[in-house]
Amino acid sequence: MSNSENSSLEPTSSFSKFSNILVAIAAVCLGTLLFFSTRQSQSQVSLEALAQRSTAYEQAIANPKPTLIEFYADWCTSCQSMAADNLALQQEYGDRLNFVMLNVDNTKWLPEMERFQVDGIPHFVYLDRQNQVLGNAIGVIPKQILASNLDAMIAQSPLPHLESSSRTSPLPAPTIPKQPQPTSHGNPI
Repeated sequence: MSNSENSSLEPTSSFSKFSNILVAIAAVCLGTLLFFSTRQSQSQVSLEALAQRSTAYEQAIANPKPTLIEFYADWCTSCQSMAADNLALQQEYGDRLNFVMLNVDNTKWLPEMERFQVDGIPHFVYLDRQNQVLGNAIGVIPKQILASNLDAMIAQSPLPHLESSSRTSPLPAPTIPKQPQPTSHGNPI
């Protein structure tokens, strides 16, 4: 092989290696992007699917089944983290009790938020067949804990896990306009 033939192979070989590295980097980046976009859309779809499958609040309080109400928001990462487990529980128990999801960002549910004293989400309220509160749970609740409480609700037994509290997403404090203080001739009373 002559020197001219040998020198012409070196740039092609280097270019080939460089282009292979670029293709590999692009494939890794694309794969990573696809992985994370799929995960994000799955959690959003799961929360949306859960809300769509849930029983309407008005229907739940009108029928004789026990009810689990979840106060949630689409932006709540704690709610999103529980969505898949809650969907599985809804599929398993949905024929024996009501699953209700109330979005705290919908002002329609303000009376219910006040009634059940919702100050963090997810906030779960357990209602018996007569719509009396059996208990509350706030924050991320493991699937097994929720399932134990659901079994007890169906059996009309005391709930084994009440008033638990864990990782929550705080609700923004409502803005209450200041009331003017009563005065007497410009001086506070």
